[in-house]
Amino acid sequence: MATTVTYSPRLQKKYRDEVVPALMKKFGYKTIMQCPRLVKICLNQGVKGSTSDKKLIDEAINEMTTITGQKAISTVSKKDISNFKLRKNMPIGCRVTLRHVKMYEFLDRFIAVSLPRVRDFKGISEKAFDGRGNYSLGITEQIIFPEINIDKISRISGMDITFVTTARNNEEAYELLKELGMPFTGMSKTGVEKVAS
Repeated sequence: MATTVTYSPRLQKKYRDEVVPALMKKFGYKTIMQCPRLVKICLNQGVKGSTSDKKLIDEAINEMTTITGQKAISTVSKKDISNFKLRKNMPIGCRVTLRHVKMYEFLDRFIAVSLPRVRDFKGISEKAFDGRGNYSLGITEQIIFPEINIDKISRISGMDITFVTTARNNEEAYELLKELGMPFTGMSKTGVEKVAS
């Protein structure tokens, strides 16, 4: 009789086993369903010069697909802007929305491998929450992702990453992401919060 093995990412397991109990203790939730959780991760990239060179969009889509493991789609302009030589429905960037298994896998790689490769990395800002439980950060170079071969890229480009949670406020979202392993600037390298002396 064959046994089926169900796969769950490391961070998803960590969320169930460690993060939920920690959040319930800190905020005094009555049930597990009240605990904030990560819903999706949205990656968005605007491509400079895409109006004159269509190949740049294809390169950006390929890079983002390689980074996330999910097919990226192009974003198009909503209106004509003559100063930018932009027509309506012209491709100007690309985006990916990750959910479930791919979301947790990307977050794990992002925290453990990509962020430490940022030059002079001292942690990510605690001030980028929007008040509704979402957190956004910008990356200036796509080469921090190990999936990108530095010899094969034609240009350095950045991207925006938004973490969408079910948290009701900034404090809940901060605690959720911190418990998942996000290295905020108020924490030391050991993952323990620094105490102001």
